[in-house]
Amino acid sequence: MATFSQLPSGKWRVQVRRGGIYKAATFESKRAAKDWAAGIESQAGHIAAGGLAPIPKGATVSDLIEKYTETISRDYGKTKTATLALLIRELGKVKLTNLNASVLRDFIDRREKMGAGGVTIAADLSYLSQVLKWARHARQLDVPERLALEARASLSHRGLNTRSQERDREPTDAELGRLYAHWDGNSRQKIPMTTLCKFALATGMRQGEICRLQIEDLDLAQRTVIIRDRKDPRNKQGNNQVVPLLPDAWAIVHPILKERESGFLFPYAESSVSTAFTRACKVVEPPIDDLHFHDLRHRATAAFFRMGLDIPRVALLTGHKTWAMLRRYTAIKPSDIHHAIELARQAS
Repeated sequence: MATFSQLPSGKWRVQVRRGGIYKAATFESKRAAKDWAAGIESQAGHIAAGGLAPIPKGATVSDLIEKYTETISRDYGKTKTATLALLIRELGKVKLTNLNASVLRDFIDRREKMGAGGVTIAADLSYLSQVLKWARHARQLDVPERLALEARASLSHRGLNTRSQERDREPTDAELGRLYAHWDGNSRQKIPMTTLCKFALATGMRQGEICRLQIEDLDLAQRTVIIRDRKDPRNKQGNNQVVPLLPDAWAIVHPILKERESGFLFPYAESSVSTAFTRACKVVEPPIDDLHFHDLRHRATAAFFRMGLDIPRVALLTGHKTWAMLRRYTAIKPSDIHHAIELARQAS
C-alpha cells in the first residue's frame, strides 16, 4: 500500500509497504510519485507470486553484464574479459525481455560467420550463462537462466565440436638444441631464454608463473618457492602454492640468489618471453612448426612421471587439481612402463 505526503518544500514523499518490502522516495510531483509507487507495487506483487523480481523496463543485456562486472569485483583474466566485451558488442542492445532462443540462434550464426569454432562459441555461451545465473540467484531477477546452456547444447546438433582437442606436442631434444644454440649465439638476445626454458622443463611451471616468481618467496632451507595466484578453475586470486624446486631448478636459482636478494626472480615481461620464443621457432633452421612455450610444461609433466613420481607428487609440482586435468599432460609410452618395471626389479 502506498502512502503520499507533501513536504513543506512542495515535493511529494511516497512510501510503499507490501509483501515485506518497504521503500520510500521523494519526487517533484505527485504524478511522478504515483508512477514510481505503481512500479514498486507491481514488482512487490511479482516477487510475492514467484519469488523473483521482474526485469527492469528497458534493461538490456549490456546493462546486465556491466552490473555483473561491477558487482563481482574479480580479476577475470584476459579470456573472460574479452568474451564479456564481445557479448556486449554482439548482444548488448538486446532488451532482456526479448532475450530468447531465436536471439541466441542468430548470435551463433554470426559467430560461425566470424570464423569461431564450436569450442569458442561454447565458451561464449558459458560466460553468458554465468551472467544469467548471477542475475537470477544473486539479484533475484526473473531471467531465463538456462537459455544460454540450452543454446550451448544445441551446438552439437549443428555439427559443431565443443570439446577442444587435447594437445600432446612436446619439444624434441633436437628442437631444444636448435633453440638454445640460436639464443646463446645471439649477442642481442637480452632475455636469457635458454635459462627460462630449462627452468620451465625443470619445474613444469607456466610461463606467467615463472615471470611472477619473487625472490622473497624462496625458502633457501627447504628449497621451495611460493607460486602466487596460481591458475585454478574456481579461485582466480589468492591461490598461492608452495612447491619444491627439484635439483635442476635449484641449480638455476642458486646463482641468481648470489646476485640479488629481492624482486622478480626472472624480471622479464611474459609477453616478451612469448614473443622471443615464437620468433626463435620461426628463424631457426629448419624452422620449428607448431611449438609453444606451454609445450615445455607438457614435456616436464611427462618427465615427472617418468622419474617415478606418483600422481599426488606430480600434481603438487604442476598445480593440477584432479587426475582428469593432469592426464592430458602425460605422454607415457609403453617403453616407459617397461623401464619403470625394470628399475623396480633392480631396486629389489
